[in-house]
Amino acid sequence: MMADDMGVGDLGCYGQKFIKTPNIDRAAAQGMRFTSAYAGSAVCAPSRSCLMTGLHSGHTRVRWNHSVKTGERVPLRPEDVTVAEVLKKAGYATGITGKWGLGEPETTGVPTKKGFDSWFGFLNQDHALEYYTGHLWRNETKEPQKGTYVTDLFTDEALRFIRVNRARAFYLYFTPTTPHAPMEIPSTGEYSNAPMNEAQKKYAAMVASFDAAVGKILDTLKNLQIDQRTIVFITSDNGNGNKEREFFRGTLHYRAQKGDPYEGGHRVPMIVRWPGRVKAGVTSDFPWAFWDFLPTAAELAGAKPPANIDGISILPALLGKGEQAKRPYFYWETHSDGFHQAIRDGQWKAVRHELEGEVELYDLSIDESETRNLAAANPDITARMRRWMDEARTPNEDYPPKRPPRRRKK
Repeated sequence: MMADDMGVGDLGCYGQKFIKTPNIDRAAAQGMRFTSAYAGSAVCAPSRSCLMTGLHSGHTRVRWNHSVKTGERVPLRPEDVTVAEVLKKAGYATGITGKWGLGEPETTGVPTKKGFDSWFGFLNQDHALEYYTGHLWRNETKEPQKGTYVTDLFTDEALRFIRVNRARAFYLYFTPTTPHAPMEIPSTGEYSNAPMNEAQKKYAAMVASFDAAVGKILDTLKNLQIDQRTIVFITSDNGNGNKEREFFRGTLHYRAQKGDPYEGGHRVPMIVRWPGRVKAGVTSDFPWAFWDFLPTAAELAGAKPPANIDGISILPALLGKGEQAKRPYFYWETHSDGFHQAIRDGQWKAVRHELEGEVELYDLSIDESETRNLAAANPDITARMRRWMDEARTPNEDYPPKRPPRRRKK
């Protein structure tokens, strides 16, 4: 279950004081809450591409919301294997409702061509800005809509999918558009205990609407007596970029916001609930990222993940059993007003702006806000990070890194 642009600090279980999120807070109390979970990217489409393919944003097909070369949207290709394809092959019913962002109509990237048995929602991000839309896509057909808030439509579809498939193994990807801008909600209700302006009330209500949807899904799992065999992941697709984030402290103490290569762009909430299997009431600082979901889901299903992916199964960390596999580093790239890279290796986080830019280095163990650049004091670590940045990505015709203009020698 993935919200859209919801900050790590927007939930009560992460310290939010103003917005009421009782259902997600309850899920956190019943499961494991991660404090070092990372989105696949700092914006929507590439983050979802990382989640689906098990590849970080230097390798996955979709690396920004649009091609920086053509300005067009980029679809997944037939050879891009998704978690839905892996699980479908293992015998799972697969469904998605909400926002996709990885393939336009009649392309190779539509959900029904990428492993999903059923699909209902928005194919692209621009259409997804309509909370009261004239149509949505059901599988590969336009379905007219009128007058219903889309989060409610997506929630109803999710509940329908669960009920239809309750007697078999299923994978549901529930990805509504709340609380992404524009701030639009049928009722602001009583979702906060603080005085707010109208925009703040709407944002609080939109977060609360996602929380309400989570509550309905969890209640349905329990009422159908399948919550004991259903593992639930609750997260958001990237850091908070809403202008109300400062009031709500949606990015907590992390630097920057959605779209940026710093922690505020990538840190997201992550709660994993599996009664009787994942320990209840646990807070973990174990770092992992969206590209780890595919191999984790594959191991849960007894399936084989694709070769040469970047993700690792984090099932040992979830269950507290077995030896957790190691990784070389985390890698992100962004293409907003230039080319930016970020790498995390243990306590160390490096950021570089443009291929020939200087590498910034931060020690997250003492400086999660990334305020003190330690590159000059740690030349060996900085050099290693620069080398990894140079080798971490594969060429992609739609996302060539932009080099800064060379200065002429005097």
